[in-house]
Amino acid sequence: MSTYKAPLSDIRFVLFDLLGAEQEYARLGHTDATRDVLDAVLDEAARFTETVLAPLNDVGDRIGCKFDQDTGAVTTPPGFKQAYAQFVEGGWTGLVSPLEFGGQGLPYSAGVPLKEMIDAANLAWGNFPLLSHGATDALLHHGEDWQREVFLKPLVDGRWTGTMCLTEPHCGTDLGLIKTKAVPNADGTYAISGTKIFITAGEHDMADNIIHLVLAKLPDAPAGSRGISLFIVPKHQVARDGTIGAANAVRCGSIEHKMGIHGSATCVMNFDGAQGYLIGQPNKGLMAMFTMMNTARLGVGVQGLGLSDRAWQNALRYSRERLQSRSLSGAKFPDKPADPIIVQPDVRRMLLTCKALVEGGRALSYFAGLQVDVSERAPTPEEREQADALVGFLTPIVKACLTEWGIECTYQALQCFGGHGYIAEHGMEQLARDARITTLYEGTTGIQALDLLGRKILQLQGAGLKTFLAMVTRFCDAESGNEAAAELIGPLREKVAQWQQLTLQVGQRAMANPEEVGAASYDYLMYSGYVALAYFWARSAAAAHASAYSDAFKQAKLETARFYFARILPRTLTHAAAIASDAGTLTRLDESAFDA
Repeated sequence: MSTYKAPLSDIRFVLFDLLGAEQEYARLGHTDATRDVLDAVLDEAARFTETVLAPLNDVGDRIGCKFDQDTGAVTTPPGFKQAYAQFVEGGWTGLVSPLEFGGQGLPYSAGVPLKEMIDAANLAWGNFPLLSHGATDALLHHGEDWQREVFLKPLVDGRWTGTMCLTEPHCGTDLGLIKTKAVPNADGTYAISGTKIFITAGEHDMADNIIHLVLAKLPDAPAGSRGISLFIVPKHQVARDGTIGAANAVRCGSIEHKMGIHGSATCVMNFDGAQGYLIGQPNKGLMAMFTMMNTARLGVGVQGLGLSDRAWQNALRYSRERLQSRSLSGAKFPDKPADPIIVQPDVRRMLLTCKALVEGGRALSYFAGLQVDVSERAPTPEEREQADALVGFLTPIVKACLTEWGIECTYQALQCFGGHGYIAEHGMEQLARDARITTLYEGTTGIQALDLLGRKILQLQGAGLKTFLAMVTRFCDAESGNEAAAELIGPLREKVAQWQQLTLQVGQRAMANPEEVGAASYDYLMYSGYVALAYFWARSAAAAHASAYSDAFKQAKLETARFYFARILPRTLTHAAAIASDAGTLTRLDESAFDA
């Protein structure tokens, strides 16, 4: 069975030494988010995830959720409900929610380490509270006053949980094709009818009520995505004064049998004239949906990070313990019958790959979370707008790259175990199976790539990219004399210049042929992720050098940065070559000839 230990030292390094979170929170008016408070939160989060959630990870995988066909009820794995009760009692559900709705009012980014620890400890369990945050954000930004008063308080205190009901059997990404209908009632409510699939935590036994946020179309809605509206549809009817009524006409039809995350209930939800309330304006549901989606996408990126870290921790432990053959340069542990496999260069390649992607990914995702806080509370409109553009630019990178790297890291970590990794005893195959979903839900990697290149770069004229590149350039100028980072500055500058050149080339080709966007998008996304990580590794080396951490910690950061620049950053060469090739390499082969 795999184990988990929260990486508090590196979490604190990223938050306080690399990102200067305590000073930034003070600047943004989060005066209660002091170092003492945040340290206490991190310590308690580590205790909860290590001792309560991590031991349930194997249980959730082996037993999974159970569905009752007669009642439509879903029973979560043993221990899940009790763990959620402890989570609620500890106030974790409202950690970053506003004080006026019962939350603790900490910055959004202060919740990212908690999310990482939860997902590393027990990803399937973490899916139950995950989408409550998306529902909370949608109501905060788009709900009416009475909706915020009635629905937010029980969501924030954890008595209720939330869902996102978007996908239907015949449509996933193309939401303009949805068939779910919303018919106005005389009392101002709406009758919601339709079927939604792949609904995470659509039904379970952990909360008193479940608040479904449902995309549907009004009878007179325009065709396509311009005709989508968003509705609140509770499992148990809720009156405008908060009174709980009868069971609503919404029922779980089945749960999916999945490759991984067996402890997470993935439901088919049937709405049969269920009572719902409109959120925001009619036919403007996409805007509210993307508020939920962006929060969820950053969250799923952190899922990839958490799984990577747990897999790496266990591979490192095993590689230190497993005795097998001798070092090629001679015995390193002559008093033992064989050397531990960590002395083998190829094992070190796998471990260092995981370490570089995990620690770099932590810096990237925490930085993106911090920009959410800046976008909401910066003192000037210009800074808020700039931070918002950065969040939009980084969201597809965080979501796609950290989940793709999650698959890579769980693969590499399993490989360190050899044949022992393939059997269930060590728990590594579960991590590999669980990781696979993260590149699929909340928008596949391909969808993130199109969002980045098609929307964030071309349609929005690269506002976020320009801000990011300017930040990287300022860092290079400021740190060129830093002995810890100087050797990394030159390669980083070269990648910045190439990034700008590739962006210009793709934009020019896209004006002549729109297919160029789809053809280049995946490689552009991955190229962007690797260069972004190079920036954070250069920053990490510089920040570690200036910190009060031990010499061993500083040396580990520098050597891992060197490894990243020497052995992982060159992957950009392949992606750059693919970006430079024209769309014809993908489109010229006729569909009928694929199986020729």
